[in-house]
Amino acid sequence: MIYTAYEMIRDCRENRPEGWRFYIAHYVPVIRKLLAHYAGDRPAAVESIVSDRSIFAAMEPAPERHFVAELRQRLLAQLPAESQLDLEQVAAALAPLTLLEKQVAWIETMDYPAAETGAMLRMSPVTVENVRAKAADLLRPTLNSWSRTILKDSGLALGREAAAAHTNDCPPSKVFLDVLDGRTTWQGREAMERHVTGCWHCIDHFCRMAEVIELLRGVPPLSDDESAPYLKLLGVETKRKRWWQRH
Repeated sequence: MIYTAYEMIRDCRENRPEGWRFYIAHYVPVIRKLLAHYAGDRPAAVESIVSDRSIFAAMEPAPERHFVAELRQRLLAQLPAESQLDLEQVAAALAPLTLLEKQVAWIETMDYPAAETGAMLRMSPVTVENVRAKAADLLRPTLNSWSRTILKDSGLALGREAAAAHTNDCPPSKVFLDVLDGRTTWQGREAMERHVTGCWHCIDHFCRMAEVIELLRGVPPLSDDESAPYLKLLGVETKRKRWWQRH
């Protein structure tokens, strides 16, 4: 049997050691990567997040990418956020952009450079820079105070606003993952785009799922020795080495 995030969430909710061991080994590297990007290298913050068992209390078993998307939201909710503009201003200013252009502009709020944004959305970094310049030209005249980094500087607050703007018409994560994985039909994609073009909650949601796919690329799990301090925080016994494994 292949042990997955689905079983991990179930086992962590039931406080089984195998669930916590899998969580530490496979998702502490993801937490580190997220914190390094959004908050700088903060080992104490990793420990604080890992030691919070309540993360699984209200979480239903789910596939890995759904879990990491939720983990990302919970992690970012703990970080301070300031904003020089609100979502309504961004939505009004960037209304003339296409859906793809809005996604490019939104990923700037997530502080990803052009090369990484291009990898997420399958476009060249030069195109990303051109779209960002276009978005800046639309946004600048609408604001009393402007800086080239205003979207990035306001990113966490804008992300929280967008996440809170969910409606009953917003599609679930699977719809966005099907598009990103190339599994959707043209009809399905067109139906999704009709709604998402005017919905900044869904633009944010789509971009978060694109981010999750990149986050999970090439992240090796922790070794047993690397996992041990985090398991100790949780009060979980480490795996005992058999005599032939000891050095």
